[in-house]
Amino acid sequence: MIKAADMLIARRADTRARADFATWKMLAKLNGTSSLPTDAQGFLASYNRLLKQMADAEATEATIGLVYKSYYSEMGGGGTPPEVPSRQSEPSEPGAGNVTAFRRPPARPKNAPTGPSAKQRLPVALIFGCLVVVYVGIRYFWR
Repeated sequence: MIKAADMLIARRADTRARADFATWKMLAKLNGTSSLPTDAQGFLASYNRLLKQMADAEATEATIGLVYKSYYSEMGGGGTPPEVPSRQSEPSEPGAGNVTAFRRPPARPKNAPTGPSAKQRLPVALIFGCLVVVYVGIRYFWR
């Protein structure tokens, strides 16, 4: 039986493992592996060994599994790490990638009430003018 706390640790460890491995892999492509910690360099070395034996996607998942197990025990998870359902790595639409096109929302028409119950809004200058007249009137008549 898996505890809720262990499942929470498992999700965090899996998310962290996937993010860290993607970062390490990108740094390896940019020839920046010397700046990585020794454990990250070890995981990348095991990834390169697995890459010679299997396809890239399988080697990536296997290495992420190793990193996940390491992070799970490091975060205080008890026993063997539970299986975390893998996320869908393929884009939902072919050719969509992971880029979202942002569009400007359509302009909203101004909600101006119409009909006999519609109130007329006073302009700010008119309200300010009325307040000045009231202030001057009060100052003038109380002297």
